[in-house]
This record gives sequence, C-alpha cells and structure tokens, in this order.
Amino acid sequence: MRIIAGRWRGRPLASPAGAATRPTADRVREALFSMLASRLGSFEDLAVVDLFAGTGALGLEALSRGAAQASFVESDRAALDALRANVTKLGAEANVIAQRVETLGSATRQHHVAFLDPPYGKDLAAPALARLIERGWLAPGAIVSVETSRDETLDAPGYELDTTRDHGKARLHLLRYVGG
Repeated sequence: MRIIAGRWRGRPLASPAGAATRPTADRVREALFSMLASRLGSFEDLAVVDLFAGTGALGLEALSRGAAQASFVESDRAALDALRANVTKLGAEANVIAQRVETLGSATRQHHVAFLDPPYGKDLAAPALARLIERGWLAPGAIVSVETSRDETLDAPGYELDTTRDHGKARLHLLRYVGG
C-alpha cells in the first residue's frame, strides 16, 4: 500500500498484521480520488476527516494532495499503531482521535470531506453518518465517501446520493451533506 499522488507520491504505508484492518486497495483509492477531484477541483485548503481510519490511507492521500488539515478516528490498537507510524513517517499535520466512531464527540471544526470505511457487514455506516451531522463535523455541502461491500445497502438521511460505483467486492457511495 502506498500514497498514489501528491507530495508523498509513492511513499509506502505501514499496515497492521492480520485481517482486523481492511485497507482500501490502491486501485479503489485511485478511483475514489479521481471522482473527488472531478467534484472538488483540488484538495487545497480543505479539512478532511477519516473515520474507521485504519492505516489512515484515505486521509493521508488527501493531505498529500494538498488538504490543509486531517482528523483520523480509529479505535483498534494495531490500526492506531500503524496510523500513528504513517503520520510520523510522512511528517503529516494530523489529529489522531483514539476512540470508537459511535462515541465521537463534538467537532472543533467543520470538515469539507469525510471518508468512512467501516468494517463490512456490521451496519456501522448509517449511525456514523448521523453522528457526523449531530456533532457538527461537516461543513455545508461536504462530500462524504462511504465504502461498503457490494451487497450492503446504505441509508443516509440528511445526505444526497451523488453516485455509487462498484470496484471488486467494494461499493463506493459519494454523498453530499445537504444540511448546514
């Protein structure tokens, strides 16, 4: 696993051993960032939040491409160790929050892009999307990427579905936060 583009292009990322963490494959990340670039233009000066962050690959990719700030939320100890190692190795300015997404507190700032890559088959995406709204994590019009398995459905009140794309076993949902 590596950073695909930007100032850290080609830099490898640490990943925890075992199957507890399922990092987004490079080709899926490449497709996701292509879709985001076509909607955002660039990541310059944007704040991003990466929930169920695992290794931090999504948020770190956004930082590599010019995002101004990234917050990472992760609770698994091995994933946190890999995430912190990746942040340190790249010299990234990042806020690592070591807690479960379900208990996430209020935001200190609003984010323009949110990445959610919860474990497949556990129905964690919808409550996490609701928590982002309830706790003020999203700027008006924020784009939210949710990765699920192809056979999962996604209920997302408060969001407009922009597009859904299948990549192997993964399904990417791009949503736009309609509140504010």
